[in-house]
Amino acid sequence: MGNKKVFSLIIITGILLLLSLLPQSPFYDMNWALFSFIMIGLFLIFFFWRFEKSPVSSKEVALIATMAALASVSRIPFSAVVSLQPVTFLVMLSGYVFGARTGFMVGALTALVSNFFLGQGPWTPWQMFCWGLCGAVTSFFGRKNRDFHLFSFTLLGVAWGFLFGWIMNFWHWVAFIYPLNWRTFLGTYAASLPFDVIHAVGNVIFTLVFGKSFYHILIRFRKRIIVTAAKTKN
Repeated sequence: MGNKKVFSLIIITGILLLLSLLPQSPFYDMNWALFSFIMIGLFLIFFFWRFEKSPVSSKEVALIATMAALASVSRIPFSAVVSLQPVTFLVMLSGYVFGARTGFMVGALTALVSNFFLGQGPWTPWQMFCWGLCGAVTSFFGRKNRDFHLFSFTLLGVAWGFLFGWIMNFWHWVAFIYPLNWRTFLGTYAASLPFDVIHAVGNVIFTLVFGKSFYHILIRFRKRIIVTAAKTKN
């Protein structure tokens, strides 16, 4: 049922996008900033609703809260240097070790909680989506690897340093840039390139310094959760 709802949401979004291109349509020349904000908001509400309805243990909830708190606190001291922060590294590691659901929740909650200190705004849902997606996507690499592969994880950190910026750039372009054309699109992405590079380099540094040690710590927690769950069932 959940997959059908996601598919329906995608279909509705696609139809609205097509209608926005027709001059005779009431959706023509729509407010793209408002539209994108609503769509991201609906996606986040749906995912949190799915999480609420899924069988989640108290230990997993505590784990998500702990990792989100750690990532949120670690983001604040680095706010003086734009784009340099360990959040992406911690969110990636959460998804890599604990799976897509935990990775997404850690990323989304980190953006929400940390912005209470750094400033809430229309960018918050997009940051929640970007970091949540980062944790969820990284989980697929964690499934294929039984151990921590430093080189591949570092490359993934570089990729997400740019992907995070590219997704946020799209929101900025839609919300604040006029007119919306290829020239302004390329200009927006070119202006953010230095910050994306800083983000990617920061992910590399955090991975090289803390990657293996943090991974083994989280693996211990995962083993304890699995053992506790098995004892509870027996």
